[in-house]
Amino acid sequence: MKNLGQMLKQAQALQSKMAEMQEQLAREEVTGASGGGMVQVTMSGKGDVRKIKIDPALANADEIEILEDLIVAAVNDARGKAEARMAESMGQLTGGIPLPPGFKLPF
Repeated sequence: MKNLGQMLKQAQALQSKMAEMQEQLAREEVTGASGGGMVQVTMSGKGDVRKIKIDPALANADEIEILEDLIVAAVNDARGKAEARMAESMGQLTGGIPLPPGFKLPF
């Protein structure tokens, strides 16, 4: 039973570290870009969009569809960076042990 007690303590410590990591990721920001940087999207490590920056040269009514596509690409770029940062943080937390397929942090 002594080993079970140690395992429970380790699980609680891991849970605490995960909560700290989640808070840190929520404070961090990543910026994705498309169109050579003409459209930039900044989002939190949790994936919440915080800011969109659009080069004034793109504000042409005839090119609105291009602008819309670039915004989608920039959001996807930022989301990919946020997910990569989260995976890196989880790898550090788990000591490089891969998580089961489909396992995601609770956010």
